[in-house]
Amino acid sequence: MSAPMEFVFLLAGVLCVLIVASMVAFTLKSRLGPDKTDPVIENLVARVNAWWAMVALLSFAMLAGRAGAVILFALLSFAAMREFLTLTAKSRADHYALAAAFYVVLPFQYYLIWIDWYGLYSIFIPVYAFLFLPIIAALRGETENFLTRVSETQWGLMICVFAGSHVPALMDLNIPGYEGKSILLIAFLVAVVQGSDVLQYVFGKLMGRHKIAPVLSPSKTWEGFLGGVLTASLLGAGLWWMTPFTMWQAFLMALMIAVMGFFGGLVMSAIKRDKGVKDWGHLIAGHGGFIDRLDSVVFSAPIFFHVVRYFWAVT
Repeated sequence: MSAPMEFVFLLAGVLCVLIVASMVAFTLKSRLGPDKTDPVIENLVARVNAWWAMVALLSFAMLAGRAGAVILFALLSFAAMREFLTLTAKSRADHYALAAAFYVVLPFQYYLIWIDWYGLYSIFIPVYAFLFLPIIAALRGETENFLTRVSETQWGLMICVFAGSHVPALMDLNIPGYEGKSILLIAFLVAVVQGSDVLQYVFGKLMGRHKIAPVLSPSKTWEGFLGGVLTASLLGAGLWWMTPFTMWQAFLMALMIAVMGFFGGLVMSAIKRDKGVKDWGHLIAGHGGFIDRLDSVVFSAPIFFHVVRYFWAVT
């Protein structure tokens, strides 16, 4: 399935923004001189370079169509869950349950997405995996920290796999007059969420004074939150032409996405603080790990999916 022209136009716009950002980063770094460094500028350069790689990967998957989107997010879910469970309490008694989570539950969830079995993929992890994985762990007879170990595995599956799988599931929504364009819903979701993250960072750096949760995330401020969310909502309204929404509907959907994305980042920051780490990983230069990039997406994706399915799709 070829990508709609609207996606090509959006990709062209994103590339223009990245080119400008690269030029700004290069100029700022050049002014420092060969023997000087600035942590802020170095971080900016790392983030821009990482964005080039992430946009290239996402664009390749989107241009490959439905198969590319399902495979990409299945791999991202695997990598994210690996990061998540690396920081959790585990014992040898959990090996079978973990193996089942990675090599049975995860691929089966994405297989259900692939065959579009909504009735099962919407409950498979929160019902069946939720009940059966603790049984596997209990049969090993290890009771120390049992509840903590089991619940952390279940949290990893819910956040990294169940919530994440709702992104490619958007492509299966049957929206009258929007046939063959559902891939644009993924582009809309990712553009608004990531745009909100960047804009919150920018507004926070420029005008941030009042911290929202100093212990959880010292960089998150009310000024950054309000400026980033409202600007991202306007961005969503400007992208109404690639969605089945009117301009006002696109604004409200983007507002919902941006707010949920913010709270997703806040919740995952709370988990990181509990585990005593700053980032989930260091694989993506300037961005941390996979979960650091996906936390906003996975918290907003299920809500976005079900709102669109209820109000716009034919079931």
